Amino acid sequence: MRVIVIVIDSGGIGALPDAAAYGDEGSNTLGNIAKQVPLRLPVLRSLGLDRLVPLGGAAPGRPRGAYGRMAEESAGKDSVTGHWEMAGVVLDRPFPTFPAGFPPEMIAEFERRIGRATLGNVAASGTDIIDRLGPEHMRTGKPIVYTSADSVFQIAAHEGVIPIADQYRICETAFDLVSRGAGVGRVIARPFVGTPGTFTRTANRHDYALDPTGDTLLDWLSRHGVTVVSIGKIADLFAGRGITRSVSTANDADGLEKLGAAMVDTPAGLILTNLVDFDAVYGHRNDVAGYAANLERFDERLGRLLPFLHDADLLVVTADHGNDPSTPSTDHSREYVPVLVTGSRVRKGADLGTRATFADLGQTIADNFGVGPLAHGTSFLDEIVGDAGVEHP
Repeated sequence: MRVIVIVIDSGGIGALPDAAAYGDEGSNTLGNIAKQVPLRLPVLRSLGLDRLVPLGGAAPGRPRGAYGRMAEESAGKDSVTGHWEMAGVVLDRPFPTFPAGFPPEMIAEFERRIGRATLGNVAASGTDIIDRLGPEHMRTGKPIVYTSADSVFQIAAHEGVIPIADQYRICETAFDLVSRGAGVGRVIARPFVGTPGTFTRTANRHDYALDPTGDTLLDWLSRHGVTVVSIGKIADLFAGRGITRSVSTANDADGLEKLGAAMVDTPAGLILTNLVDFDAVYGHRNDVAGYAANLERFDERLGRLLPFLHDADLLVVTADHGNDPSTPSTDHSREYVPVLVTGSRVRKGADLGTRATFADLGQTIADNFGVGPLAHGTSFLDEIVGDAGVEHP
């Protein structure tokens, strides 16, 4: 048997009850985009997405699979927290954040270890900060350090000034200091190229994340000999743990092409894909039109993948948090996420309701493969499998 999970990175569908505590009251990533841009999403609609969030227009007939939404139980709203919870690890406190920049003593120690001074040390948009500090970085060779509302220590450097291998070594040094030493969730290499006024980030981004704090779904599967293929930044988020084969991607289009290839050469196991452009390219830049266009591209490509599902396959579309590009904030938002499940053995129109935790998805996948149980979550496998094709009111 095979399970294919596609994570729309930041594809939230409405503010959680505690969103105001995170400054995210009123956020609804997909819903607010749909208010501004008429969305052509026939495949996602057919899976039940418009039963979960208003997308405008007439609703199609009964969904071709099961649909529901999941609340985040963990404290936080970042990719690491969201993916770990999907895999059964729930955090009782968020990773530390540094909205005013990192402590001077931390930056001084980092500079001592890498033998270079740095620029920045502020919370900023990644594209804005390289436009602002990129020219000085090119003159001085000083890497740019910045953060966001998430627990991230990001390092931007021009590939022609600091070669990519050296950038990764600098990030590994930072990871030892700020992540292992101070609990920061991720260190992210943010390489860029170009000249002042035309800087662009490259596909050589690399995330360094802490090891999950408990056994994940991926650990359970790998221990039981179940193949786990990760596509996109999945391997980075789980520190490579529990993964049989990792496939890097240049963008979402490339990720979906590689997912199609994995569906051909991986006859059994879990294929887990993250589509990061929704978040990194559109959400963080408040690009409503770009996000909408990417949704439509994804919908079209998803429609071409569905006919290649095997009879016993489950395919899941979900998300890890929100990032509403229609709000003034450029940061992640605390939102519900969709869980859309299809396949020939999935009951048509099965309403999964509101799940109390993302971990319900991980527990369901564990149940499907006969491993676990995970430490958190309630399986909904019995709610979706059996009497395939039966329509529910």
